[in-house]
Amino acid sequence: MRSYQGKVLGLCTSLLNNASEAEDAAQEIFVKAYQALGSFHGDSKFSTWLYRIAANHCKDLLRKRSRQKTESLDALIERSGDEVQNLWEPSFDPRNSAGAAELVKKLLDSLSPDEMLILTLREVQGLSYQEISETLKCSLDAVKSRLRRARETLQEKSRHFLQAGTSK
Repeated sequence: MRSYQGKVLGLCTSLLNNASEAEDAAQEIFVKAYQALGSFHGDSKFSTWLYRIAANHCKDLLRKRSRQKTESLDALIERSGDEVQNLWEPSFDPRNSAGAAELVKKLLDSLSPDEMLILTLREVQGLSYQEISETLKCSLDAVKSRLRRARETLQEKSRHFLQAGTSK
């Protein structure tokens, strides 16, 4: 557990965008992994097997969350004013703006759990395509395709934010 705690917690935090929820999820993941330890046959690296459990658990939590009523992107843009436009300024530092952090979180939350997962595994956790392939149990071509689509979706949603923010 000590060897993988940081990585699993990082994955959970990146996917769930909530520190306390991520800590709870990480604990649940290690319990699940311990209970399923007999099913680990060494076909892949232990870390890949553990990431698969973590990814599936976080996807389940994200699906549950997406069924709950949340604020729409348009309502957030309406309330946010110039913060949306500032996100795309080259000199803008989002660490100095609580509004920007909320907008980025909302943008990421607007992705499907699968899109958020694959982007997080690649861009945040730094897994190779091969490691993602093993974690998600899909082909390398599927990983590349899913990443491309997730990036396109994120880019499109970013454009939506930008257009809505500049029309104010």
